[in-house]
Amino acid sequence: MKQSTDLLRQLGWCPFFQQQLDAQEREDSVPGRVTAVHRSGLDITTQSNEVSIALAGKWFELPPEQRPTIGDWVLLDADLALIERLLERKSLFKRMGAGNNPELQLLGANIDTLFVVSSCNEEFNLSRLERFLSLGTDASVETVVVLTKADLSENTDQFVDETRKLTSVTHVEVVNALDLDSLAGILNWCKEGQTIALVGSSGVGKSTLVNTLAEVNLQATGDVRDSDKHGRHTTSHRSLHLLPGGGMVLDSPGMREFQMADSDTGLADLFDDIDALAVQCKFSDCVHDSEPGCRVTEAIERGEIEARRLESYLKLGREQQFANETIAERHKRTRDWGKLVKQHAAIKAHKKS
Repeated sequence: MKQSTDLLRQLGWCPFFQQQLDAQEREDSVPGRVTAVHRSGLDITTQSNEVSIALAGKWFELPPEQRPTIGDWVLLDADLALIERLLERKSLFKRMGAGNNPELQLLGANIDTLFVVSSCNEEFNLSRLERFLSLGTDASVETVVVLTKADLSENTDQFVDETRKLTSVTHVEVVNALDLDSLAGILNWCKEGQTIALVGSSGVGKSTLVNTLAEVNLQATGDVRDSDKHGRHTTSHRSLHLLPGGGMVLDSPGMREFQMADSDTGLADLFDDIDALAVQCKFSDCVHDSEPGCRVTEAIERGEIEARRLESYLKLGREQQFANETIAERHKRTRDWGKLVKQHAAIKAHKKS
């Protein structure tokens, strides 16, 4: 199969993916990138075509993490009618769905840079920022905090200073999403072959930012409610778009909250200051509440760590533990808790009698 690779390179094709192909696949298969995911099919862009392909039933027999998602690279047959293989990913964004027995949900694959978008108004929230930053640390991708609506704020430095208190933050950009000139700083991450993803709450200006980067209206935009400064959902599905400079951008529906997926390193990187103190606690099973010799609570009392930050650390940690549990383990924990409650009730009833 001989073809120009100019478009493939813009789509993000690189040696990492090329070296996964054997000689037969290089000759007979067509590489393509997933640009949208529907209920039972995918939109895929190849070097010379844009096709919609139904996802065969065999894929739904696999665990969610082994199914194609937006941003994935796949190999198609010569007729562009069948997905032959899913290529290994450079990175993967995922979360746990809602409900008592949530299933893992894939948010995007092969992302190079994550833009965590917040705004310079009442929507700004450090704990929410930490939650979105956990996506980047879990996937081990470079993360940039983008603070929008700079034109509507009288003191953007305040928001920058608050953001830099988070130990995992290394890049902060303040922008007016409507002004392309103000985006010069973040354009450094939007070069040819690079893929960026945007996450953040509704109404912070993600869709506006995508439209300005693309120099065309790709996404609908909406107003922010005066009552709470929260926005209405304007992006209804995840979509991958090619930018004028050759990079690609993944926009996703606004997410006020999402559940942590299983991760071994994400929280450790996000809260490395608390982890460093936790290993010094007097008790190895310290929960950083009121135990004697707790180095974390001592640091809070000295004003070295915010109490809010510990609360965020513990909350995300509980979610991660829940995600790491198997269904059997979860059921056992629920049964054990039920037995404990019944025992406690029986003791109280016996004392009253």
